[in-house]
Amino acid sequence: MYRLLRAPFQPVTYSRWLHLCVPVLVLAVWLFVVPEWPWGPLFFVLPFGLVPWVRLAEGLQAQFLLTPNDRGPDGGTISLAPSAHWGDRWRTVLWLAVRMVIAMGAVAATVWMPALSVELVASALGHSLDPGPLEPFLPGSRWVAGLLSPIPLIVLIVVVVLLGDLITAIATRLLSPSATERLSALEERTEQLLERTRIARELHDSIGHALTVAVVQAGAARAAGDPAFTDRALCAIEETGRAALEDLERVLGVLRETGRPPSQRPTLAEADRLLESARASGSEVDAQLTGPLEKLPGPVTREGYRILQEALTNVLRHCGTVPVRVRVEMAADRLELEVTNVLPDRPVVSPGGGSGLRGIRERAALLGGVAETGPYEGGWRVRARLPLERIR
Repeated sequence: MYRLLRAPFQPVTYSRWLHLCVPVLVLAVWLFVVPEWPWGPLFFVLPFGLVPWVRLAEGLQAQFLLTPNDRGPDGGTISLAPSAHWGDRWRTVLWLAVRMVIAMGAVAATVWMPALSVELVASALGHSLDPGPLEPFLPGSRWVAGLLSPIPLIVLIVVVVLLGDLITAIATRLLSPSATERLSALEERTEQLLERTRIARELHDSIGHALTVAVVQAGAARAAGDPAFTDRALCAIEETGRAALEDLERVLGVLRETGRPPSQRPTLAEADRLLESARASGSEVDAQLTGPLEKLPGPVTREGYRILQEALTNVLRHCGTVPVRVRVEMAADRLELEVTNVLPDRPVVSPGGGSGLRGIRERAALLGGVAETGPYEGGWRVRARLPLERIR
């Protein structure tokens, strides 16, 4: 009861009302052209539900008008994507039919209830209008008509609220994201969280180490009170800070993905961007990519990209600008990825154990593959084999 009292003051009541009335525009045009066949719009509109982009248009309209508060970065209960398979298409067809039928009821109430209220007010004032089909609903007494005049408007509000709730509930069932869309959204969200955690860890290891060295050196110089020691401490702080800045640029240069919407995850077909970032950081990269990488299954090409990204990032971070050899080969039943680099004569100081190599092995294991990391012919190698048959 309290909800019905609040309904006239809530914007969502009127946005849902508008959503209920929109389909009747098609009906009004149809009745103007073919008045003897009132149900014709159903047969005319329903085939459009088989068009994939109609589901996107209906989802946008439903989310904007029916559930305006159910929007955010993670989407909502109503899908905003075209039909991906026939199940989505048939649900869209059913949605259009149900929406048209409920809209007819809503518009009928919108027209007849205010008209009845006007007739009751006219009867109470002693005016004689042409009630037409409303005459059976008009009382004979003027004072009774005056008392009853607000009732149709209250009934209209109740009908609009109930039909708005009904059409919203139906929309969340028929236009809701499919299982594939939900899984894709969850996978994307998980990927973003993992990437944020990894970037935070990388920056913490590098910048945290630099700040720790700077604080320790500054404290020791202040306590020593020796100008020569202070000069050496300042040089150490300068070198550590410069190295941290270079390390930061190297890491961000590989992780940066400019010009790409967050919803689109990179694949191995775009590995050139990673290679160019590594070259821009000063490394000499010898790359050989073999096979139609654009035809790789989605999970394999996405995880392969991340493995290559992690391997190049580790090279830049732990070894600096050393020569790197990259080999990516797509065979009939597997994807082989190998990143080999020379170990520098003077190792780059890299605080913290990190978990990049463990992450590479975990990514490969999730796809049923295997990843090997370790020394190889005087250098360092990351090698991953990802099966294709079981993914397909």
